Amino acid sequence: MRGLVSNAHCVLFDFDGPVCQLFAVRSAESVAVRLRSLTEELAVSALLTAELRTSTDPHRVLREIARRRPEPGVLSRLEAALTAEEVSAAGSARPTPYAGALIAALAGQGRRVAIATNNSPLAAARYLERQRLAGYVAGRVYGRTADLALLKPHPDSVLRALAGTGADPARSLMIGDSLADHAAATAAGVPFLGYALDDAGEHALRAAGAECVVRSLQWVLAALGHRDGHEDAPF
Repeated sequence: MRGLVSNAHCVLFDFDGPVCQLFAVRSAESVAVRLRSLTEELAVSALLTAELRTSTDPHRVLREIARRRPEPGVLSRLEAALTAEEVSAAGSARPTPYAGALIAALAGQGRRVAIATNNSPLAAARYLERQRLAGYVAGRVYGRTADLALLKPHPDSVLRALAGTGADPARSLMIGDSLADHAAATAAGVPFLGYALDDAGEHALRAAGAECVVRSLQWVLAALGHRDGHEDAPF
């Protein structure tokens, strides 16, 4: 992991997970329920497959509905509803331990920091402002667009982040907590560092090919030689 970190002139973070727990108060499951309810209000609940009717992931609900090519107005209403939920949640999101310190430390060493996420860029920007991290990111937030086919695992947000920072993919690093993050980074040619909260998350990332996975961003701080990291970091 020290090699990954020392090589990275630019570090891209997924937002929900590595930076914060976005739905710390209202659960992601409840937001997925809200999207399903909206399909009923719009009289398009037939777009929901059996799996989507029980999914706890609002991004999956939105992405899979988009694949069924409903009327553009339907998708815009659903995406707007999700954006409103995410922006509201950003006001009460719980910081991921050591994420703020890591972002500050990376920027302090002259490394470019950016966000590449499936969440609304408005939500990420609101959270960064609330946590006084916006200056370290300097507007480099690359989130969901109107084209929902470009959500991760598509590498679009990662590629936009690379273009916006002028970074060489090989001298960059993506920190993510999902298989979609890993797939997007791999497709963009960006080295990947997995962040996992539990055994299941770590095993899933390693099974997908992630060679380096950490349970705490404290170890990444340690790799930077930051005083908030432990000297005996396990790498």
